[in-house]
Amino acid sequence: MSRRLRRTLLAIGLSLLVGNAAAQHVLIRNATVHTAGAQGTLQNTDVLVRDGNIAAVGRSLSASGVEVVDAGGKPLTPTLFGGVTAIGLDEVSAEDPTTDQSLALGQGKQMVVRPEFDVTLAYNPASLLVPIARIEGIGFTLLGANAVSGGSIVGGQGAVVRLDGSPDPAGPKLLFLRLGSDGAGLSGGTRASQWMLLDQFIDEVRGRIPAGSSMAMLTPAGRDTLARYLNNSGRVMVSVQRAADIRQLLRWSQRHGVRIAIQGGAEAWILAPQLAAAKVPVFVDPFANLPHSFDEIGATLQNAARLRAAGVPVSFVQSNDPSHNARKLRQGAGIAVASGLPWEDGLAGLTRVPAEVLGVGDRIGTIAVGKRADLVLWTGDPLDVSTVAAQVWFDGRAIPMRSRQTELRDRYLRAEGELPRAYPPGKN
Repeated sequence: MSRRLRRTLLAIGLSLLVGNAAAQHVLIRNATVHTAGAQGTLQNTDVLVRDGNIAAVGRSLSASGVEVVDAGGKPLTPTLFGGVTAIGLDEVSAEDPTTDQSLALGQGKQMVVRPEFDVTLAYNPASLLVPIARIEGIGFTLLGANAVSGGSIVGGQGAVVRLDGSPDPAGPKLLFLRLGSDGAGLSGGTRASQWMLLDQFIDEVRGRIPAGSSMAMLTPAGRDTLARYLNNSGRVMVSVQRAADIRQLLRWSQRHGVRIAIQGGAEAWILAPQLAAAKVPVFVDPFANLPHSFDEIGATLQNAARLRAAGVPVSFVQSNDPSHNARKLRQGAGIAVASGLPWEDGLAGLTRVPAEVLGVGDRIGTIAVGKRADLVLWTGDPLDVSTVAAQVWFDGRAIPMRSRQTELRDRYLRAEGELPRAYPPGKN
């Protein structure tokens, strides 16, 4: 670690001792500012924060009564997107009472359709997973509603949350669907029935199937909820992989006026021109490569690059325990860049693109005057796995760079005293 970076971290550490009001005013000097917006990358640039918002971006800025941090030329970015996760909903994946991402009211093969199910009501901002993610530079995530046995292909609703300790969603609700082979077990054993069921749900919402009909599957609250996602209103996040299913999804969404985004999309690159023409963003899994299932025969690490080259907005998700491994999404963006995606698009896929698609781009996702000062100072290239977050700010407030994991690390690195390392100092 360089002497200048040590001085930077010391200054940041001292700023944590100041009250919250003072901590919301900060001047970060001499940074390589990756705005993730129209200004691109700015060398040797300052960022002034007042009252938790970005007040100015430029060179040789001056201000009185604020903390000053010398970035030493290191990269400064907006806080990153953590993907579609259950952070704050899932504490221990193997312990059912600590997981709140899915609804299973049905028994056996019985299907229960409840689009009104809203996972954000179970969000716990005090979850141990929150500081683990945010000291890695992750500032916001999309809480996803899982489709599981006993539910249906309609998982329910979720929304963006900021990982600053706020208890409430930061943006509008999204509806989650699961299609393809992963949803076949929730739709009578065949993917063909998924379109039949989705059409029926819309028929119920539009009154073509009366609410009292023996064939009706939605509750009154479910019909009201689903109605909010028609006529190109709310966003529907669809987990789907196979090109043939994506083609049907495009036709269905255009026929019914449903504004969609795709989660996964292993074979989305095959339909890149159609997705670009329909302005459908794709949240690709950048780790998907080679056939993992019959839905992913065309999976390739070049998926993101091919989609972006066609004009598709691209962001990222991961399928391997995304809540406990949210830090890996940054590595995934780096893999996409190594596979042909331009670097600036890799960063945008972790910042501006998800913020805009998920309805929070007016406040976060870029470094620009008037935006929230949710910022990360990095030790190097933020898409390089050897880089770490030196400091994270929310609303201009420097957070303690500590989590349960760092506390355990530090406990077991120190020498044993009278008691084993498992006992904190001063405890008996």
